[in-house]
Amino acid sequence: MRFAGLFRVAFLATLSVSIQSCCNCEERVIQELPYEAATFEVEGETASMYGVIDHTTPAVVQLLIDEHPEVTNIVMIDVPGSDDDPANLAAARLVRERGFTTVVPSNGVIASGGVDFFIAGAERIVEPCAKLGVHSWDEDGPDGGIIYGNQVARDDPSHRMFLDYYREMGVPEDFYWFTLDAAPPERIHWMSDEEILGYGLVSGDAE
Repeated sequence: MRFAGLFRVAFLATLSVSIQSCCNCEERVIQELPYEAATFEVEGETASMYGVIDHTTPAVVQLLIDEHPEVTNIVMIDVPGSDDDPANLAAARLVRERGFTTVVPSNGVIASGGVDFFIAGAERIVEPCAKLGVHSWDEDGPDGGIIYGNQVARDDPSHRMFLDYYREMGVPEDFYWFTLDAAPPERIHWMSDEEILGYGLVSGDAE
C-alpha cells in the first residue's frame, strides 16, 4: 500500500493553510486526522481538485469527463494523498486518456498519491511555491513488524504497479526509488525545484 493507514493522507488538509505561503518548508510529521474524499469544483475550463483520492475517485473523474467536456485543466489545490492505490492509478489513467493538463498552483499542496495523480497530466505545470510531497510506503512484515518500501528488494513484485505506471506516464523509474528513500511513511519530504525538474514532473516529456 502507498499509505500505512489513513493517518498518512489527512494531515495536509489542515497543514496546507500554514504552508501555502512558504517556499522552503521543512519535512513534516504526519498527524492522524479524518479526511474528505476528492471532489472537483468546475469553473469554465478549470476543475479545482480538493481532498483524498479513494475508491470513489475513478467514478468522480469519469463524471467530470462526461458532464463537463469543456474542462481542460485540473488544478490541484489540496490533494494530500490516496488511501486506495489501484483506484488512484485507475483515476489517473482516465486523466491521461482524456488529455487533461494538471496544475499545482502557487498555493497548491499535493503529496504521495496526489503526486502520482498529478503526473498523469498530458501537460504538467508546477507554479512557484507549490508544494509536492513524497515518502515511502510500508507494509506489515512476516514477524509482525513494519517493512518500508526501500527495504524490499528492487525486483520484488510489490514495486511493479508503480514502476509500470511511471513508465506509462513518461516519468523515469528513478523517481520511484527516490520517493522510497526521500522520507519514511510517517513523514513527508517536500521536493525542491531541482528535484521536480530533475525527475521530469513538469511538462515536456509526458506522452
